[in-house]
Amino acid sequence: MEWPALLDATARECVEVLRELPDDGFSRRATGLEWSCRTTLDHVVEGLLGYTALLATRADRRWTSLLGTLRPGLPLEHCLEGVTTTATLLSRTVAASPDARAWHPWGTSDAAGFAAMGITELTMHTHDIAQAFGVRWRSENCAPVVERLFPDAPAHSDPFALLLWCTGRDELPGVPRREQWQWHGAVAA
Repeated sequence: MEWPALLDATARECVEVLRELPDDGFSRRATGLEWSCRTTLDHVVEGLLGYTALLATRADRRWTSLLGTLRPGLPLEHCLEGVTTTATLLSRTVAASPDARAWHPWGTSDAAGFAAMGITELTMHTHDIAQAFGVRWRSENCAPVVERLFPDAPAHSDPFALLLWCTGRDELPGVPRREQWQWHGAVAA
């Protein structure tokens, strides 16, 4: 499994679908969130940059004090460049630091864990935004993410549907929707 390549591929596919959405519609609320689609892009950028900072500095006790966000008023194309840039920064940090460990509130993690967290942020929030525009979209990069971050997930043949369930976004047949969720970022012993 090449986590940097998977992260890069996921960022590309997410940006491709978001690029097709109308720029003037990003003030609408993202599906399932209390934020607008534009604020959701800010959240993705902040998360990816935060994961990069934690891993690069091998943080050992708290979230980074670095705040990264998109400048207000930017057109969608520029915002998507910010998503691509922060995903690339995380991808390159993962590639350069495969044995690194860093603090995260949901468990001290390794490079693979931070890559999986980044892929989850990209995938789930692209889903949230696309749904707000009535666009059906799915990623094919979910199986390794579910395996790494959600080891307690039930067996299911569709990794994307399973990731939606793991992150409280949908039901699975015979399994109610999760009301609360958390991934397991800690490195397995």
